[in-house]
Amino acid sequence: MANSFLILLATLLPSLVVARPESYAIWAADSAMARGQGNGLDSSGQPSVSYEHGELQWGLRQLYERTGNQSYFDYIVQGASRIVFDNGTVHGGYTLTDYSLDPVRTGPTFLYLYQKLGQSKWKAAADIFRKQLEGHPRTAEGQFWHKKRYFNQGWLDGIYMGDVFYAQYTKDFQPTNTTAWADITTQFNLMFQNSIQTAGASNNIGLLYHGYDYSQTAVWASQDRGHSPEVWDRALGWYAMALVDTLEIIPTSNPGHAKLLSILRTIAPKIRDAADPTSGVWWLVMTQAGRRGNYFESSGSAMFVYALLRGVRLGYIPDSDGSIVKAAEKAYKYMTSNWVISNSDGTMGWTNTVEVGSLSGNGTFEYYISVPTVLNDLKGLAAFLLASLEYEKL
Repeated sequence: MANSFLILLATLLPSLVVARPESYAIWAADSAMARGQGNGLDSSGQPSVSYEHGELQWGLRQLYERTGNQSYFDYIVQGASRIVFDNGTVHGGYTLTDYSLDPVRTGPTFLYLYQKLGQSKWKAAADIFRKQLEGHPRTAEGQFWHKKRYFNQGWLDGIYMGDVFYAQYTKDFQPTNTTAWADITTQFNLMFQNSIQTAGASNNIGLLYHGYDYSQTAVWASQDRGHSPEVWDRALGWYAMALVDTLEIIPTSNPGHAKLLSILRTIAPKIRDAADPTSGVWWLVMTQAGRRGNYFESSGSAMFVYALLRGVRLGYIPDSDGSIVKAAEKAYKYMTSNWVISNSDGTMGWTNTVEVGSLSGNGTFEYYISVPTVLNDLKGLAAFLLASLEYEKL
C-alpha cells in the first residue's frame, strides 16, 4: 500500500510544483507573466500605458531573441494590443497634451512590433509619440520637461522614458535626420551638465543628482544650476541604462555617439566606486551612504548591474583590470542571495524596490527614505530580468 501511494504521489508532483528554472532571467520573466504583470492592464483590469510595462517588454524581447520561446513575444503583443486600437490610436489613459515622458517608454515596443509584424497600427502608434516630442515643452536650453506640470524641470528618469524611443524612431524612419540626432544628444548632455556633482559639492561622489529646475524656482533647486539635493539610485539607474541602450542605436559615425560614450565612461567607474564595499550593492540615497534610515535598494542596483555589464560587453566601458565586471558580479550575487524569494507556487518574488521617487516635493533625504518598498514591484523585477540577461552572458 505504501509503495502504491509513493508511486501515485510521484505522478502527481509534476503537476503540483513548478520547477524553478536554472536561469534567473527566465524565472523573473515567467514569474511576472504568471502574475499578469506588465500585460497592458492596471491593477483594476483597465488598459494602461505604463513605462513599467515598457521596461518589462524590453527584457522580454531580449529573452525571446535569446531563447526563441514564443510565449515571450506573444506576451508583448498581448500587452501592447491592449493599449493600441486597430487604427493605431494609443489609449489606456494616454493624453498627448499632458506632455509626460513616462508613457513614451512603451514606444520602443511599438517600433519592435512594427519591425516584426509589419502592421501599420504599430507605426501609427509610434507616430503619436513622435508627434508629442515635436511639441513637448522644453527649457530655454532645449531640455524636455519631465512633464508639463513640472515647469522647466529635467529629470534623469525622463531620458530613459523618452530618448531611447526617440533614437530608435530616428534610426528606423529618419536615419539621415541630423537635427534629430543632435537633439537626442542634447537631451543626454544637458541632463549631464546640469546635474553632475561638482568638485566642491557636499557628499560628492561624482555622480548625477535626480534632476534640475532650469528656472531655479522649485523648493529644492540649488542656486548654481538648480539641481536637486540628492543622488537617488533609481534615477541614475534609468540614465545609465538609457546610455547603453541608446549607444547601440545611434550611428557610431554620428558625433552624438562619442558624446554619449564620453558620459558613460565618466560615470561608470564612479558608479562602481559608489557601491557599498561589504554588500556590493547601492544605497537608495547614494549621497548619504550609511546614514540612519538609508538602505540598499534593489531596482537601482539591478539597473547598474545591467548597464555596467552590457557596457563592458559591448566595448563601451573600458575594464582592463576587470574591476567593473567584478563589482557587478558581486552585486548580482548579493541580489540573488538577499532579494530573490522562492515562492511555494514556483514563482520568484522580488523585494526591496522603492515604490516611487519624485521631485514634486522637497527632494530631501527624509522624503526618499519615507517612501515604502513594494514586493514584486515591476520596476525592480524588470531591472533584475535585464541584469540577469547580461550576467548570464558572462
